[in-house]
Amino acid sequence: MSEVIAQLSDDAIGLLKQLIQTPSFSREEAGTADILANFLTQHGIPAQRQGNNVWAVGRNFDAQKPTILLNSHHDTVKPGVAWTYPPFGAVVEGDKLTGLGSNDAGASAVSLLATFRYFYERNTAFNLICAITAEEEISGANGIKSILPELGKIDLGIVGEPTGMHAAVAEKGLLVLDGVARGRTGHAARNEGDNALYKALDDIAWLRTYQFPQVSELLGPVKMTVTQISAGTQHNVVPDECRYVVDVRTNECYTNEEILAAVRAN
Repeated sequence: MSEVIAQLSDDAIGLLKQLIQTPSFSREEAGTADILANFLTQHGIPAQRQGNNVWAVGRNFDAQKPTILLNSHHDTVKPGVAWTYPPFGAVVEGDKLTGLGSNDAGASAVSLLATFRYFYERNTAFNLICAITAEEEISGANGIKSILPELGKIDLGIVGEPTGMHAAVAEKGLLVLDGVARGRTGHAARNEGDNALYKALDDIAWLRTYQFPQVSELLGPVKMTVTQISAGTQHNVVPDECRYVVDVRTNECYTNEEILAAVRAN
């Protein structure tokens, strides 16, 4: 490994530790945006920022050349209750670095930044822009979509996500459904009311087992997963409403409208 690559690698690992140690839940990424902007500036690269999105443009940008965008995100989901490591600890054991966002997508973000730094002052057949953006985990309006007009024409995008070190050329679409089951309130001690939670369980059982018949050769089947459920106000009252959220990962065989129609029909 050359000294240049070794230094880029060391810098990337140091940056990843800082990012892990700084909470950056979606819409709350200001701290990590500061770190990213400062990192670029400290290495002699002018950083641009809009909201919590940070990007930089190669020194020798030429509008006559095609432009490649290197993009990943620095927001994270919240840690699960079963974590056995401190989420913000950035714990190093051997060659493994563990922490919230270390894999999705901090490692990708710092690797793309290292690549961008390597090519920053070089004359190449292409332009490079590196954008580390916000709100990816919630498909937020203030993420990558909000800065695309600032980036200009992009001819090719390389998106950093954990894919097991296999190049991916497509990803499933996303449809989020808010489901509601309604019943009638009653007292739990008596045989009264119409339990909305039980109705929702019937809905969820269908969502869990239903298979859309058309399967994509590239993306596989449509996948539906219930990820949230909420019902009831106290232990002795039969709930008259139960709300749940369904994460639907779509393929190109169906439009969102067709998937929604199938769910409603059942």
